Amino acid sequence: MFKKILLGLTTTKGSDWRQKIKEIELYDLKEIALFLTCLNKLEREELYNLLEKTKIKKIPHVHLRTDMDISELDYLIKRYNTKIFNLHSQKQFPIDKTYIKYKKMIFLENTQVIPTEEELKEYGGLCLDVAHWHNAIITNYSEYNNFDYLVKKFPIGCCHISAIRETYTFDDDYALWKSYDSHFFENLNEFNYLKKYLKYLPKIISLELENSFKDQLKVKEYLKKNIFN
Repeated sequence: MFKKILLGLTTTKGSDWRQKIKEIELYDLKEIALFLTCLNKLEREELYNLLEKTKIKKIPHVHLRTDMDISELDYLIKRYNTKIFNLHSQKQFPIDKTYIKYKKMIFLENTQVIPTEEELKEYGGLCLDVAHWHNAIITNYSEYNNFDYLVKKFPIGCCHISAIRETYTFDDDYALWKSYDSHFFENLNEFNYLKKYLKYLPKIISLELENSFKDQLKVKEYLKKNIFN
């Protein structure tokens, strides 16, 4: 099955999102995934304004923040033909009820907190973060004990792909979450774990990486030749 692999314009602490926007022109990119994870309203406005000046035509997948007004979702759909959004569980961040307008376009991500069946029924299904899932398996993280059941029961509309490193750190917000998964990769072999999850991967795959677009293009090529072939 054909997989659309989207480079990720991420906004977490280690990601220079302004520099990535400059790279859009350098690599003549027309389509990306957008992770608004760590931007406040003013920063998002800046990002939107900068993107308007690029050649980006489509942003099929957007990671939302729950402080976003519904008008921002309207804008992304109209301007960039966004088809899929993702959010975290309401147990982690309360979801704005006005989003119900687009509820079947919103998929809930597995983080350190797993979305409930009730939430997944209300929205479109799962946004599968494959690295989080793999990390939970190799560290025996109990929150994931019944996650296989959810994966098989609910549609997977999109997914995040990050690296799995050889050494771990501890997540500051979740002391019990031993993290081998990372939003920054150093070696392309850090994506080989994905071979175990091929049957779960949806058509839209978004790279959730802090690395430059130059490096992400290497990941995309590696995935196409060595993982998805």
